[in-house]
Formats: sequence, structure tokens, C-alpha cells
Amino acid sequence: MPSKKTISKAKSQESKSEPKTGGFSVPMFDVKGAKAGTVALPKEIFGAKINDNLMAQAVRVYLANQRLGTASVKSRGEINASTKKIYRQKGTGRARHGAKSAPIFVHGGVAMGPKPHDFSLKLPKKMKKAALLSALSAKLKDGEIKVLSGYEKIEPKTKSMDKALKNIYKDGKRNVLLITYKSENELDSLKRASRNLKDVKIINADLLNTYEVIRSRELLFLKSSINALKNTFAGVEK
Repeated sequence: MPSKKTISKAKSQESKSEPKTGGFSVPMFDVKGAKAGTVALPKEIFGAKINDNLMAQAVRVYLANQRLGTASVKSRGEINASTKKIYRQKGTGRARHGAKSAPIFVHGGVAMGPKPHDFSLKLPKKMKKAALLSALSAKLKDGEIKVLSGYEKIEPKTKSMDKALKNIYKDGKRNVLLITYKSENELDSLKRASRNLKDVKIINADLLNTYEVIRSRELLFLKSSINALKNTFAGVEK
């Protein structure tokens, strides 16, 4: 029979592994910023194994794919200048030179300069999905997820959204990612109320990615966007 010390140690380890929010329930807030109960999150999305290396790889691939790689300069062969030798090879006492398009001259070509380059990287769909679920699970474990109720019909004014968020984040530190579930026209009021807040970014649930999840201090889900997230990312693997 295990001792009391062993049992208490096991219980403490179990409590450490549980999210700060208490299982898979997170607080829900209304338009006034007041707490309006809790919402249960799907375990298949927010209960995934947390893989730090995979998340780091997904972020690296995402950032690499944002690079345009369109910087370009002209080499000496592309400069619109005469190719005539500027002076004779010997007898002048000066250094030997060829055409004025050489990199050593002003308005000459650039030696080993940048050319259009593809920086994009690829990540398999299963790894990309696993990284996202890992990031969401980490956010839940750290207690950095909240649900908003009734915000679909919020007054389309910046001060309305700002006031609601100030009631939730009394310390003023926000930097939140607002996850929606409908097209722009259907949530026009909410988007108009949030678009001028520099510490609020809006993204649809089906476009959610690991980088945006990690870079945000907290995630704000609309109550209905959780189902959209489940329908998009909790499908059966092929």
C-alpha cells in the first residue's frame, strides 16, 4: 500500500500538469467585460501534447514564407554604360581598369548583390496541424484563453470595444488575438470596433496558425468560433 507521502506527491504532480484554468473550462465575458460563466473547450484540440521543437519549426517556416525575396541590383553586365576601356592599360601610372561599369566606380554594377530569391519553406500538413494544436494546448495550460459572448452585435465603435477590454484587462496589458468564425460582412460591427486597437488582432478560426497564437499574450474566442475551430482542425486524419 502506498504511503501518504507518495500519494500527496502524485497529487501535486497531477495538479501541475492541469491547466491553470481548471481542466478544459475557460472564463467567458460579456460585452460589458463582466464574467458570465465558463465554457468547456474540446479536448481533441486543447488537450494535445505540447511539442516545443515542433512549434519552433512551424514559426520558422511561417516567417520564412513571409519574406518576399524581391530585392535586386544590377551587376556590371547589366549597367547601361559604355564597355570601352577608360584609358590604356600601361604607361599612365594609374591602376589598371576596364569599363566604367566596374563595381569600383560610382554608378557601376554591384558585386555579389542581392537577386530575386525564394525563401519559402514547406511543412507537412500533419506537422502544421500538430504544431497549432500544441500551441493552443500550451495557451490553455498557461491560462491565456478567454471566451467572449455577445460581441457579434457590439456597437461598431472603437471606444465600445476598448471599454469592454479594459474591464477584462484592468492592467492595460492586452496584445490579444481575437478569433472569429464568420466572413467580414457578418461580423462587420465587431471588426470595425476592433480594427483601430493596436493591441488587438483579428483572425478567422480557419486561418489560425502557430505563429499568431504564440506571439499573442492571450487568445479571445467568440463563443461560436470554438465550433468552427473544431470543425476545421479536429477532423479525422487520412
